[in-house]
Amino acid sequence: MAEFKLLKSPIKIGNMELRNRMVMPPMVTNLAHDDGSVSSKTRAYYGARAKGGIGLIIVEAANVHPLGKGFANGLDIHSDRFIPGLRSLADEVHAHGAKISVQLYHAGRQTTSQVSGYQPVAPSPITDPVTGELPRELTKEEIKGLAVDYGKAAARAKAAGFDAVEIHFAHGYLLCQFLSPHTNKRTDEYGGSLENRMRFPIEVIRSVREAVGPDFPIIARISADEKLPDGITLEDGKAIAKRFEEEGVNAIHVSAGLYETMSWIIQPYVVQRGCLVDLAEAVKRVVSVPVIAVGRINDPELAECILAEGKADLVAFGRGLLADEELPNKVTEGRAGEVRKCIACLQACVDELLANQQVGCTVNARTGRECEFPMTKAETPRKVLVVGGGPAGMEAARVATIRGHKVTLWEKASELGGQLPLVVAPPEKDEFGTFADFLVKELERLGVEVHLNKEATVDAIRRENPDVVVVATGARPQTIEVSGVDRDHVVNAWDVLAGNVQTGKKVAVIGGGLVGCEVADFLAEKGHEVTIIEMLPQIGTDIGPVVGPILFARLEKNNVKVITGAKLTGIGERDISYEKDGKTEALGEFDSVVIAVGAAPDGSLTNQLEGSGINYYVIGDAVEPRRITHAVLEATRVAHEI
Repeated sequence: MAEFKLLKSPIKIGNMELRNRMVMPPMVTNLAHDDGSVSSKTRAYYGARAKGGIGLIIVEAANVHPLGKGFANGLDIHSDRFIPGLRSLADEVHAHGAKISVQLYHAGRQTTSQVSGYQPVAPSPITDPVTGELPRELTKEEIKGLAVDYGKAAARAKAAGFDAVEIHFAHGYLLCQFLSPHTNKRTDEYGGSLENRMRFPIEVIRSVREAVGPDFPIIARISADEKLPDGITLEDGKAIAKRFEEEGVNAIHVSAGLYETMSWIIQPYVVQRGCLVDLAEAVKRVVSVPVIAVGRINDPELAECILAEGKADLVAFGRGLLADEELPNKVTEGRAGEVRKCIACLQACVDELLANQQVGCTVNARTGRECEFPMTKAETPRKVLVVGGGPAGMEAARVATIRGHKVTLWEKASELGGQLPLVVAPPEKDEFGTFADFLVKELERLGVEVHLNKEATVDAIRRENPDVVVVATGARPQTIEVSGVDRDHVVNAWDVLAGNVQTGKKVAVIGGGLVGCEVADFLAEKGHEVTIIEMLPQIGTDIGPVVGPILFARLEKNNVKVITGAKLTGIGERDISYEKDGKTEALGEFDSVVIAVGAAPDGSLTNQLEGSGINYYVIGDAVEPRRITHAVLEATRVAHEI
């Protein structure tokens, strides 16, 4: 298994030969210019993955018609004016030995007028519950015209030097909307039976084939199961794949879901790794063209198993390549143990995109910022002292060392990791620990001098005499100013998650943000009776839109009670009091009260350094408590400024 013979072996899709069986699937980045053209950020992002050794890059969804724009800075391919930029992208990828395809798509109803400038269109006028807009039903004339538009877009891709095109029939976008009985309620020849619902998609395939010729590879990405009672089923998915092969498609890329079942499109950490491989395996049984598997595959060993067991012919790593663009090279060079794995947190790759920001990665700040963070050697190597061994401190030490600085790291605790052990503690979050493991191993591999149980003071720093100090001392849990907060049965959430304290059977959690919800989940899973008290109108306002509903469902399943719009006013011997809607309420019989009201920067060292004359930077939670994403980003930025 460790040799990864199958992953490293070449394969053909049509007449396109790939150097290995590792694929980068299309993932929206929002890195394009405002007009949809390729930017320098786009080229650097894909160029880094090509240089990292991937066999095939399938460039993110490129819009074939102005009405189909789904993302503010998504790629467009609906005009010849986009060809020069696309050619520059193809040249960049080819320079590093990878093949390149582009995904052709139209958002259909899964966009908004704010993004596209138009009322969304769809096979049927059914409001998308996620975007909230009512689409206009396409006329038959418009459908015919769109099939032509797909063909013209494919011709542009070929003219730009791309090696293949992928047609997006998945994830609830326009072509998937026609295929699905959930979104297609037409009564003409484009609706009703599966054969009729396939009519427009088949017209698109034929238009694309006519435009690119008989030998140019066409890949079809399908949702083989929409995970909805009235959506596309696996039996439908297999029938669709077979028919597409008959129409000359050269490979089938098997995914699942639509916006309403988003966690099957982009799977968070609570979803099993390789969760869609069974769909790929089922499709592979009914087609003879290569099948690409996808779905939370973040581990080369899992990927090799998928190939060895004959479940697919190629494996798409997806967000695994956001986490580590060098993953393929590490596999082929026998360095798989150095892979920085995706932790499926969705913080920067999904939450940011849904807020119309550019793509990023919690564990890899270079993702989408390759131009900003080239990881080149510093002009003047310096002696750097990093204080704090959490994710911010370890990442700053790692990047600064790679850039040629001599780095020492001090951590006052007996082990590295900072708050990461607390992050790992709640249910289903074990994989978050792989990031800490990666950082610790990298510091050892790079030769960073690490001192544990080392308290930083100004005098100690002066004796060390560094050129630069990076303060990454993290944060401390906040408390709340109410009577009774100092009672023995009142504890903070961090101590609960760390296992430093035990709680009684019946627990009140004060605070319903991410930490409050997770500590409630942690306790409820262990059989405690939990009530959350939250000041805001709802819990989890700082939790992402994909992870949030899953966590809330777990809390409901475990009978966690939630009281919102409630301000804590006091803690008694067994009861708590709070104010809600202008009235004071009381709840009794609590064995323990857990405070989860946020954190504050640990400014003890920063305060000492002010006016000391020592050159220092402050990063991560020592600036302001936020997500791991921000800590890693600031660490990487500072390591490039030094």
